Amino acid sequence: MPYYIYRISEAPIRLTNKIEQHDSFGAAQQRAKALRNEAGIDERTTIKVIFAETELHAEDLLSQVRQPPQGPGDD
Repeated sequence: MPYYIYRISEAPIRLTNKIEQHDSFGAAQQRAKALRNEAGIDERTTIKVIFAETELHAEDLLSQVRQPPQGPGDD
């Protein structure tokens, strides 16, 4: 399965834009770090690497809202 790199913009609505895909995590991670260091990335934009079977699966995973884990005493 490939590793996809996505640019996610949060304002005014959440938009996902596939930038690239790589066969290895190392290559995807290096490229994502380089993209994060480029000009034009602001606090409303995120670069993410996601491991998925297809682009559709990757976008589905990116659209899911994740709940923060509950710690001891968080009832």
